[in-house]
Formats: sequence, C-alpha cells, structure tokens
Amino acid sequence: MTADAPTPEERDAALPDIDWTVLPPGVTRGWFAAPSGTLATIECGPEDGDPVVLAPGVTGSKEDFLLMMPLLAEAGYRVIAFDLAGQYQSAGAGPENLRPPRRRYDNQLFIDDLVAILESRIAPAHVLGYSFAGTVAGLTIAQRPELFASLALLTAPPQPGQSFRGIKRVGRLTSVARPGVGAAVMIAGVRANATGVPPMRLRFVRMRFDYTRRASVRDVIGLMMHVPDVRAEVARVPVPKLIAVGQHDLWPVELHRELAEAIGAELAIYSTGHSPCETAPHQLVRDLLALYSRAAARDR
Repeated sequence: MTADAPTPEERDAALPDIDWTVLPPGVTRGWFAAPSGTLATIECGPEDGDPVVLAPGVTGSKEDFLLMMPLLAEAGYRVIAFDLAGQYQSAGAGPENLRPPRRRYDNQLFIDDLVAILESRIAPAHVLGYSFAGTVAGLTIAQRPELFASLALLTAPPQPGQSFRGIKRVGRLTSVARPGVGAAVMIAGVRANATGVPPMRLRFVRMRFDYTRRASVRDVIGLMMHVPDVRAEVARVPVPKLIAVGQHDLWPVELHRELAEAIGAELAIYSTGHSPCETAPHQLVRDLLALYSRAAARDR
C-alpha cells in the first residue's frame, strides 16, 4: 500500500450499496454433493491457490462474502463459499437425504457437510465460520483438526450451552423461548430491517427467505441453545486462530475476548455490527491475510 492509497478503513467507509445477486468478475456458481444433499457454491481464485472456505450463518448465504472473495483471490487463494443445508439455494439439502435419514438438522449434519468440502480441497484449508457457522467450524476442527490450516470465527456465538444468554439487553429472556419462536423472531427482525442495512441489501436478504427452509432455521436456533463446549479441544489444535467481531455485535466484545483467550486466538474488533464481512471486508481480509501468513510461517 502506497502512502497515498486509501486504508482498509477508508475503503470500507466508501462501500456502495450493490446488487447482491450479481457476482463479481471471476466468481462462478457451482454445486457440491454433500452428505445432506446438494449445496450451492460460489468460487474464485487460482485453481492451485491455497484453499479458503467461507461458511455463512443461519438465514445467511454464500453471497455474504461477495465483497471479500475477490480480495482473497487477488492475494492468490482459491476461495469457496457455500449455503448451509436448508438455507437459500441449498434449501433441498436436509436430514431426510442422510443415510439413514434423520428427522432434524443437527450439528453432525453441518459438520459432515463441512468435512466433505474440506476433504475435496487440495490441502488443509483456511476456514472462516460466520455466526452459527463459527460454532460448526469449532465443532469440526475439534473432530478433524488435520483439515484446517487456520480457523477464523466471525461474530460467532462466544459461549457454549445456551449461546443466546449473553446477547445484549435480551439475553436473559431467551432461556424461556422455544426454537420455533426464536426462529420467527429472528426472521421478523431481519425482514423489518432491524439492523438498518441499505436498500439493495435488504431486498436480497428478504428474497432469500422465499427459499430458506423454515425447519432449518428452527432446528439451528435449537442447536444454538445447546452448544457443546469444545473450547479445550480447539485450544489444543496448533493452527493460528482469529476471532473477528464488530464493536456493536449481538454479543458484548468482552465475551468474544474471553473466548479468544480460551482457545488461543487473536481478537480483531471493527467499528461495525454483526456483519463485518459486509461492512468491513477490507479490514477483515487484511486480518485474514495476516492469519494466513502466520499459518504459512508455522509450516515452513
């Protein structure tokens, strides 16, 4: 970066509202045959680049990473993002496709899907899990650490057990809510634009609900109320780790700091909310590239 080049913070401050249905140049759509069914993907970067896998949260989608993916590809990485089973264009993937079939979306379904994607890569991957997918990534690295080159948790629930209990202002009320009620409240809040996203982003977010399976949202909310505690196992995995959060995330920064200390991760804080991948992509990619450099130095 030259002296006159804008900083990542300045680039993020100048981001326009975009049409999130339009892929940037070089980003291609695809499909992946996972244990739970067919998952929708987008991918970019050199074929022989070190792999980066980006997993979105519940009610999210692969497009949440559109502003980040070209930046990572420019740095030489092969980047894939995918819709979780039951979400948006992966709505057809679900527990009924498993062998033997199961009745509900559970943690192992999401873990096995992520493992299948990681096993399809050319080398251990740099994995970023966003929100609920951060929980999935943590559970996965505890089971299959050899598949990870690094781990990044983006505004992931920082507490095991009833993970909603620490949410600002309303956390103490969530212990009495049923998963179906929690899912309905979440969807209503997103539709009502409770976080104040720009118009074209809001249009895309609302459109996704025409596809996302409500049962998947309900089941994931239930899973987030009973998160297994794998902090000790994650801490023992000797790969670089990063926790990236917005100052105005759903959970207080102090809880994320405690998780970072528990698992041996660095902590990056941005002046934004729950979605730094949308609102601070240049800053987030800067910190991811530093994470990947630490991983490369460790392997030398």
